[in-house]
Amino acid sequence: MENLDGLILRAKSMSGKRVSLAGANEADSLLALERARSEGIAGGVLVGNSDSIAEIAAKNGIDIGNYEIVDVRSEKDCSRKAVEIVRDGGADVLMKGLVSTADFMRAILDKERGLMASKLLSHVALFEVPLYHKLLSVTDVAINIAPTLEEKATIISNAVEILQKIGIAEPKVACVCAVEKVNPGKMPCTEDAAILAGMNRSGQITGCIVDGPYGLDNAVDIEAAKLKGIKDIVAGDADLILCPNIESANILYKSLAYLAGCTCGAIVVGTSAPVILTSRADSDATKFASLALGIAAS
Repeated sequence: MENLDGLILRAKSMSGKRVSLAGANEADSLLALERARSEGIAGGVLVGNSDSIAEIAAKNGIDIGNYEIVDVRSEKDCSRKAVEIVRDGGADVLMKGLVSTADFMRAILDKERGLMASKLLSHVALFEVPLYHKLLSVTDVAINIAPTLEEKATIISNAVEILQKIGIAEPKVACVCAVEKVNPGKMPCTEDAAILAGMNRSGQITGCIVDGPYGLDNAVDIEAAKLKGIKDIVAGDADLILCPNIESANILYKSLAYLAGCTCGAIVVGTSAPVILTSRADSDATKFASLALGIAAS
């Protein structure tokens, strides 16, 4: 898949999908969902204060007659109800609107009534990078601060499941560090990268090709890889960048978004249904692409 247009087309091909929007009285999220509805990607259930939803919709020229509305006045109950709708099959994707992140995540993580499907939640961002030959995904930029080796293996598996759902049959995973050689003791992330590659070769991590450690240049530029004598199949052709910690992942994400102007879609994974957890600072294009990614991966 070379660009986000391909992702959007894939989402459009999946008819009948629905989004449960928690706190639908928020203009940006409601506009993103309205665009998805008008482009034939998904319908929606608007959960929240019905009076506020109607007011926001009217201000933005949105006909709420096109949506099911579930009137919930408590913000905490709003998140719980939106999750319940997804869990009970009333929607395929969960999206955060005007609710607190803490309440939203608490509803997802509820052991009895939530959406946990993996032992670990993680975040996957999918970027359209003008200088790269295909879509590039990055994990984990938002949830796991300093993942252990075992957690990194789960983060890879979570991301690979999503990439396979959008049509990348065997994603190439690059474990990126500051250098492409193992540096025992001084750079633990290089040791983790080598072990993760070994776990992949031994069948402990499946559905993908994992290698590393790489510098970022070796992972995304074939000529840079050749100059350093790296000739494996992932080098210069990565589908997924596994960053060593949240700092490096978040900096890479924001560098691509704000300095390079790349459009991206991002979702939380490890759940029984895709979860769209966008930032207030995210552009409308990012929120729409995130919706398309959630639908395509549902």
